[in-house]
Amino acid sequence: MITRNPPRPRLSTTDSAWREIRATYGFVERQFLLMKRYWLWELVWVIYSLTSSIAIGYGAQYMATATTGGPHGAANSPAVQNLIIFMLIGSLLWGYLSGLFFDISNVVGWERWEGTIEYTFMAPISRATHILGMCLFSIIYGVIRTVVMLAAVAFVFHLDLSRANILGALLVLAVGSFSFMGLGTLVAIFPLMSAEKGSQITGIVEGSLLLFSGIYYSIDVLPPWMQFVSRLSPATYVLHGMRSALLNGAGFSTLWPDIWPLLISGAVLIPLGLRVFSWGEMYCKRTGRLKRSG
Repeated sequence: MITRNPPRPRLSTTDSAWREIRATYGFVERQFLLMKRYWLWELVWVIYSLTSSIAIGYGAQYMATATTGGPHGAANSPAVQNLIIFMLIGSLLWGYLSGLFFDISNVVGWERWEGTIEYTFMAPISRATHILGMCLFSIIYGVIRTVVMLAAVAFVFHLDLSRANILGALLVLAVGSFSFMGLGTLVAIFPLMSAEKGSQITGIVEGSLLLFSGIYYSIDVLPPWMQFVSRLSPATYVLHGMRSALLNGAGFSTLWPDIWPLLISGAVLIPLGLRVFSWGEMYCKRTGRLKRSG
């Protein structure tokens, strides 16, 4: 006589929600444990990002003093300070965005390198939970790293941030992170589809954001058609909002024109990114592209 296994009890909506929350926390915890395991590599990345930002700050200081014809001691003038802060915000956001893209792309790359991608993708959790956990880790770690680096460069260049709206700048960065999550999820499909060349395409997307979003310059210097494209980039609004908050101490009412486009883009890009990633996952499973060799 064949004995059948009893059917599994169906979870309530509340139980299912708590299960997904615990799974999301599990991915966040896993990433912090991996960072702890490879902490020397993380230290190298932080030092690299910090030295790059300091180099850009000195470049801004040189351009300001060379343009005005002032002596080196004029580096503490308000105009020079504003230019340094302007450039440093672009550098710090660029490091934050690069780290976020890198971590989300590791949804695929890290799993494939460890040889666990097929097991993770067959786990009884939604892909949204998986990607959300990776994104939350990247946002938490990225914000902490950005704040530490901002404090470090402020100490090096003796920046006067007494009138800066730090909380407003962090609010703009937090809201913009949802749009970056959607973009990163869209970009993560390339390493999924191609183990050999997918990461290079990720770099192309990052370079395009660097060009159109005004990381190191105002978008006003761009040709009209490039200015139009720049308004489609979430990074443009994050940069403008953070610079307004840190340079001018802008309040919420002033920052709102930069916040509401980020809310809309996040609401559009996150579901779109999850949908496209789900389509790519099903295609790769069907064609056997999830294996480690690509």
